[in-house]
Amino acid sequence: MEQSPAPYGTPDAPRIAVRGEAHLEVDPEIARISVTVSARGTDRRDALNDLTRRNAAVLDLVKAYGDAVDSVESGTFSISPELTRHGRGERIRAYHGRVHTTAELSDFTALGELTTRLADLDLTRVEGPWWALRPGSPTYRQARQQAVREAVQRAREYAEALGTDLAALVELADIGAENPTPPYGYGSPAPGMSTVAYGGAAPFDEAPPLDLEPQRQHVYAQVNARFTLIPPRLGH
Repeated sequence: MEQSPAPYGTPDAPRIAVRGEAHLEVDPEIARISVTVSARGTDRRDALNDLTRRNAAVLDLVKAYGDAVDSVESGTFSISPELTRHGRGERIRAYHGRVHTTAELSDFTALGELTTRLADLDLTRVEGPWWALRPGSPTYRQARQQAVREAVQRAREYAEALGTDLAALVELADIGAENPTPPYGYGSPAPGMSTVAYGGAAPFDEAPPLDLEPQRQHVYAQVNARFTLIPPRLGH
């Protein structure tokens, strides 16, 4: 019966284990913003109509930027009564409605203007931007390949110190290639690029576009690699 190779080295086939690491710092590829429109009214239908109108204004404005916007998606919608005590019971004082929308842009020139114009709309809250790389960005592949090359180079340096060379690759284990900036989540916005709170429109005095500086992205990759060595002649 053929035995499987030992998980450790032998004098005839010594093994070496190394770690290869890579760290790339690159410009972001996309920016995401979150937009929340609100409405309040004493009549449910009036509040819903206001909410629908404001949400349509947001969608129309975002879509007007054409190819600068990669995607726009509607999120949660809510409309709920605000209750107040009246005598021994409760009655509805007002209705509150909200709609959340997210937009993803790859044209950062349009980003500052769009966020400013969105914040000028009635009862509209803008949050972000959140900078990121696309899930299939070639940067991730570059980082992984660089980590592998670094592992091979490190192993060769150890082998050279022993006066020998690598014989074969035994194992290569990927222990992570990730971007610490959340790709699709909405964590804390980048410093200095947080939120634009609720505002009212100023049709005859538009605010100047925000100057948003893209936040550099850090991509890491690590691999563990094991090699066999050509047996060194120690002591000579």
